[in-house]
Amino acid sequence: MEFSFGGFGDPLFSAAVQQLMDLPDELERQLNAPTRAYVRDRRAMANTPMDVKELPSGAIVLAVDMPGVSPADVKVQVEEGNVLTISGERKRPAEDGAAGEGEKQGVKYLRMERRMGKFMRRFPLPESADLDTVRAEYKDGVLTVTVDKKPPPEPPKPRVVQVQVGGAGDQQGK
Repeated sequence: MEFSFGGFGDPLFSAAVQQLMDLPDELERQLNAPTRAYVRDRRAMANTPMDVKELPSGAIVLAVDMPGVSPADVKVQVEEGNVLTISGERKRPAEDGAAGEGEKQGVKYLRMERRMGKFMRRFPLPESADLDTVRAEYKDGVLTVTVDKKPPPEPPKPRVVQVQVGGAGDQQGK
């Protein structure tokens, strides 16, 4: 009767080795867990819907839904590396009071599904984007940002070289 235990083909051995190999990844995941602020900011970015379209002229138009956001609380900027950043903050209405003061003024939310707080979206712009002509318009809770395309560069004109006529006194082969 043959009896072997712990060989390389043993399923228990393979499972134990796999767990040991996964240990560094699991340890790093636990030690480098994302902070609450990071998770909150990622949700804010994901929960800000945006449509991006390109017009026949080549202009890029971004439409961002921002109902209940004051235009004064919206910031549109172009950062290094041709990245368009749209950020802002949705605040609780003034008649509700600040956070934590709602019940003092008699306002009690039974359900709060609309997200309050900061939001941000980033959009990489192509190299052909004309960063000097970025326009932003806020109307009916929708922010529309338009980025025109740079005109194509003019093709280089051929350089004309003046042909010199040699004098009669010039000798060749000297």
